[in-house]
Amino acid sequence: MSGLPFFFAAGGLFGGVDPWIFGFSFVTVVVTVWMGFRSAKTSKTASDFFVAGRSVSVGWNASAISGEYLSAASFMGVAGMVMSSGYDALWYPVCYACGYLFLLLFIAGPLRRFGAYTIPDFAEGRFDSPLFRKIAVCFVLFIGFFYTMPQMKGAGTTLAYIFPGMPYWGGVVLVGAVITLNVALGGMKGITLVQAFQYWMKMFAISLPVFVLMSVYGFYGAHLGANDGRVEKLARAGESVSITQAVERKPLVEKAPADTAWISPFGPLTTKAAKAAGLNDEQARPYSLVYTYSLIIALVCGTAGLPHILVRFYTNPDGVAAKRTTMWVMILIGIFYVFPPVFGVLGRNLAPELYAATGAKGTDKIVLELPRALGGVWGSILSGITCAGAFAAFMSTFSGLLVSMTGALAHDVYGRMLRPQATPEQRMRMFKLAAVLIGAVAIGLGTQVEQLQINFMVGQAFAIAAASYFPLLFMSVWWRGMTMAGAATGMLGGGLAALACTTLTNLSDLHYVELGGFWKANPLFRILCEQPAIWTVPLAITLMIVVSKLTARAVPGDIRMKMLVLHAPETLGLKQEYIQEHGGAH
Repeated sequence: MSGLPFFFAAGGLFGGVDPWIFGFSFVTVVVTVWMGFRSAKTSKTASDFFVAGRSVSVGWNASAISGEYLSAASFMGVAGMVMSSGYDALWYPVCYACGYLFLLLFIAGPLRRFGAYTIPDFAEGRFDSPLFRKIAVCFVLFIGFFYTMPQMKGAGTTLAYIFPGMPYWGGVVLVGAVITLNVALGGMKGITLVQAFQYWMKMFAISLPVFVLMSVYGFYGAHLGANDGRVEKLARAGESVSITQAVERKPLVEKAPADTAWISPFGPLTTKAAKAAGLNDEQARPYSLVYTYSLIIALVCGTAGLPHILVRFYTNPDGVAAKRTTMWVMILIGIFYVFPPVFGVLGRNLAPELYAATGAKGTDKIVLELPRALGGVWGSILSGITCAGAFAAFMSTFSGLLVSMTGALAHDVYGRMLRPQATPEQRMRMFKLAAVLIGAVAIGLGTQVEQLQINFMVGQAFAIAAASYFPLLFMSVWWRGMTMAGAATGMLGGGLAALACTTLTNLSDLHYVELGGFWKANPLFRILCEQPAIWTVPLAITLMIVVSKLTARAVPGDIRMKMLVLHAPETLGLKQEYIQEHGGAH
């Protein structure tokens, strides 16, 4: 034994660290930072920093959006939640992908045709209201910070896995600092190439271990059969059971859900509030349906309201390219989501000891841990590959979130509110300062959420987006009768209600606020707070319609032209760039 493996085995500075896992992860970080530095050299103008010069091709942009969208929740959280909660958690990957259908049909093309740097740009331009820009900026930050917390949880979990002695918060600080540096250097153009590369890296890192594990330990159907009782029924009936039907299953620990609950479409995830209240299966079903429908609304509509995803469509050359990009994103992420649930199913049989752990040591790390079941060097290599994929997941998404939130501060707050006459150079300088500030806040929040599940936190961010930005964009694009008062009232009413409910749920789960007794006595209130989209989205749309009808005289005078810009074929030459006064920045 010599070289790097000997150094690790000898108990040097990184004693106890698997050299293969460390090596793959280290290379991923180095390549990401190098690509960021290299791309930063091409980011020269404000347009490069905010919208990548509006010159990103369909293929690159589809890969970059997919890389940005497939976060720690997709790479680690889906597998962890399927393992911990069972098949009712499959709504997450299904709805993550389906949400892009809404974008494709209703929002992507019109949004790009309107021409803006950010969603607050669109809000002000559509309603001729600088006040509305301020409201829209606040929700960029609310949604963004809720979405950064699960990325930081993924970072802390992965670093704690690679370095067994590292505390959870250490991983959050280290990864957060690296990503903040990358974004501050290159802006949107600097991270686009990185995120496109990271999609394909994540695709490789999630798929290869699945194929290898199934070839050694049995295919998906066999592992599923071990949980739904089919194999036992065949054996008791005296029928032969082939090796492809049966797998060796480790005994489940006490905290693991029972097979019947785990395999049920209404399992531990959707029934937990009702079960905590002492209700039986029949009594819990209506509550499970409410939870499920609300989750579907949050994930599908929330996808169409995520600022860091929506801003990507401004980087396309035109609306047609934006629609084609959306179609390819649906295909790319749809293929990816086939694999994480398989990790969850295999993990229940091969690594049930994770049920007994919490925080960074629990089921959220099954994607990282499971390949080591192979043992030896190959187990370490495959685990190293999944660790590299996890780094790519939370680094790419956090980068996109940071660009979105930094753009809101540097362009909307500084460049449009505080210093409207700021030069492009001053706005670029503010972009870098804002990136450091927001990165620091995101790191601080990330250190507090170790005990929350990654996917659970992402679902909350989607719920806020679904109740605020989705109604704003959908109604503003398709209803000419919407007024600024109606849009603002609906966005504030639905968005703040969702924000308050999700914040209260988190404070309760982290035991900052003791509400356990109240939740047990009122399971429906718990569900409507944990998954508020089922009532906050209709609330926002209703408020928009009612208030707009009451203030119909305030409809913008040039609404017909704006609707033409949003919907007319671009060959007519009606497309306008909203930020005319910053032409020198382009």
